[in-house]
Amino acid sequence: MAPKRSPALKSVYRRQLASRLKELRERADLTMAEVAAAIEVNQGSLSRIESGDRGTSPILVKAMLDCYGVTDPVVREDILDLVRADAAQRQQWWRKYSAVINTTRYGGYLALESSASSLHNYEPTLMPGLLQTEEYARKVITAMRVDLTPDQVEDLVKVRMARKKLLEGPDACKLWAVIDEAAIRRIEDSPAVLKGQLEHLVVMGDRMNVTIQLMPFSAGFHPGLDGSFVLMGFAPPNPDVVWVENGPNSVYFEGSADVERYTGVFDHLRARALGPPETRSRIYRMIEEL
Repeated sequence: MAPKRSPALKSVYRRQLASRLKELRERADLTMAEVAAAIEVNQGSLSRIESGDRGTSPILVKAMLDCYGVTDPVVREDILDLVRADAAQRQQWWRKYSAVINTTRYGGYLALESSASSLHNYEPTLMPGLLQTEEYARKVITAMRVDLTPDQVEDLVKVRMARKKLLEGPDACKLWAVIDEAAIRRIEDSPAVLKGQLEHLVVMGDRMNVTIQLMPFSAGFHPGLDGSFVLMGFAPPNPDVVWVENGPNSVYFEGSADVERYTGVFDHLRARALGPPETRSRIYRMIEEL
C-alpha cells in the first residue's frame, strides 16, 4: 500500500464524528444527494464531512441529525460533543511555532501524537522525542537543523519540551520505547549531556505509563535496522497509524496490513531488547562509568 503523504490533521474526534454521521445517514436509508438537497448543503461538502476531511459546525450537524430523524437527546448531545471536541483540538498549541514547524511534516506528526492513547516507538540513533532532556534536544536540533537560526532552534526545543505533557495527568498516553544502544553511545562526546539524559531515562522509566527497553549492540542484526518508527494507538473505532521517520519526507500508514507488519516488527524488537529491569541496571552502570 502506498504511504499517505498528507499532513494527516484529522483528529480522533473528527474520525469518530465522520463514522457516526455516516452510520446515522445509512440507518435513515438516505443517499448523500438526498441529504444535501434536504438541508441545502453542497454534496461535496457533505462527502468531506463524512470522510473526515473537513470539520463542521454544531448548526450544520443539528440539521443533519434532524434530517436523519435522530431525536434522542443523549445521542444528539454525544454527536455535538464530538463536533466541539474536534474544533477545540484544531486550536493547536504549537501554532505559534508554525513558521519553523511548517518547513517539515512535523505539524502532521504533532496532530496525530496529541490525540494518541498509546505510542510504541523504536529509535536506532536518537532518544525518543518524548524522553529527551532540554539539553539533549538542543544539542540534537542544533546539529541536525543547520538551516535554522538560534532563535528557531529554541522554538523547536520549546515544542519538544511541551510535547511531554502528553505523558502526564490521569489520561496520560502510554509510551513503550525501544532505544538502540547507538543512541546512547552517540553522545559520549558530551558527558554532562549524556549523564543528564541517562538519569532522565531512569526517572521516566519509573512511571506506570512508560516502558523503556535498551537494544544492546550484542543483539546483532534485527528487524529494526530499516529505521525509526512510531505505532500510534487511538481510542476505538479509530484505526492505528504507523509514522515512519524519514527527515522531511516522513510518511504515515493506516492500512491494516502496514500496521500489522510494523506491530510484528516492534514485537520482535522488544523480545530481543533488554527487559525494563535489565535496561535500568545497564543505564545505572553507564552513569557510573561516566
